[in-house]
Amino acid sequence: MWAQISDNNPYSRFGIGELNNTNFSHLQQMGDLGASYADPYHINIVNPATLANLRTAAFDVGLFTEYSTLSDGNQESTSFNGNLAYLSLAFPLKNPVNELFDRIESDFSHGMAFTIMPHSTVGYNIRSTENIDSIGSVVRDFTGSGGTYKFLFSNGFKYKNFSAGINLGYLFGKIRNERSVEFSDIFNVFGVDYENNYSVKGFLWNLGLHYSLVLNQKEIDQKKGVPSKVFNFGLYGNSATRFSTSSNVENFLVNELTGSLDTVDILEDNIGTGKLPAELGLGATYFKGNKWALGVNYSITFWNKYRNDANPETLTNANKLSLGGYFRPNYKSFDKYFERVMYRFGAYYNNDPRSVNAEQLNNYGVTFGFGMPFVYQKKISHANIGFNIGKKGGNTPIRETFYRLTFGFTFNDDEWFIKRKYY
Repeated sequence: MWAQISDNNPYSRFGIGELNNTNFSHLQQMGDLGASYADPYHINIVNPATLANLRTAAFDVGLFTEYSTLSDGNQESTSFNGNLAYLSLAFPLKNPVNELFDRIESDFSHGMAFTIMPHSTVGYNIRSTENIDSIGSVVRDFTGSGGTYKFLFSNGFKYKNFSAGINLGYLFGKIRNERSVEFSDIFNVFGVDYENNYSVKGFLWNLGLHYSLVLNQKEIDQKKGVPSKVFNFGLYGNSATRFSTSSNVENFLVNELTGSLDTVDILEDNIGTGKLPAELGLGATYFKGNKWALGVNYSITFWNKYRNDANPETLTNANKLSLGGYFRPNYKSFDKYFERVMYRFGAYYNNDPRSVNAEQLNNYGVTFGFGMPFVYQKKISHANIGFNIGKKGGNTPIRETFYRLTFGFTFNDDEWFIKRKYY
């Protein structure tokens, strides 16, 4: 399982932590175009309907590393972390190579995927010190760790140019939040500790629809080699989903000099429930053959319906708008490798469900990257190297600037489920 990220993100204290981006590396490089983007070689689980467009089996592994700076205007702190982002295996249930052997062309296709990835991450360590009249020095510490993970089973079904799909998943994980207050001028050193450890588990699901509109179909039918002009439209969403929690809460009085503890309150195996928000996303992407593409994506998540008995929070609805695409000079080039590379770019803006001092966080950034083909076991595969430069909470007391480097490796194999014929 994933090692915990050694990050210091104060905003991960809210909700069930900092949510992981479900877009894989190649989509993140284009600002997150998960609603409508589909190609024959890469996996897209944001909209499961796109899986029906796969023409080869694909094994995708994603990693990231990130350098971030937190600032309150007077002080700064930096952190450096990285982790495994996802593992996914997808394949078409009908191999297109078989259709070539049988000299038939089917209107129906089916793609399937299995994915495991983090859903959210909690990691923060904050200290504040102040002097209060009649009490003296007061030191407050806030720490948190843990996170949640999800396993997804995805299917996409396509008939002619229309696709539909579904993700079914299981959510699980553990989160630990701790608060302590130290009154150093009272009884030498005196403090109060509060710990809340809880586990999360539940089921996840979402549906997706996808449609490809070919603008020059007649021209393609009349003349071979004509680049297609295609508009992809995508829609995905889910209703609110429930989860269950089991929490242990402990309160202690602490004498820091002697190390003695006095238990004030312990609540073990407290069973609760929660609700993750409904989400709706839609987008469109225009493809000019294999040379370039440009798309737009919009999503809204109804966090005002979020509920968690183990860690109650009030959150706000979140919106995200992103633009992106790619350019590839000549994917058929034999002697000029960098003409076969996909040069990706994007930008995004979203308001976050979390608020500080009644001010909702806003996040924005730019993305870019490279889709680099390579040969692995005589098959064309892809290395996706991307960059995300952004700012979080620019309108709040604590601002975060981050520089994220992502790596995605997609290994393709077109001999999956191939029929063997002998004459």
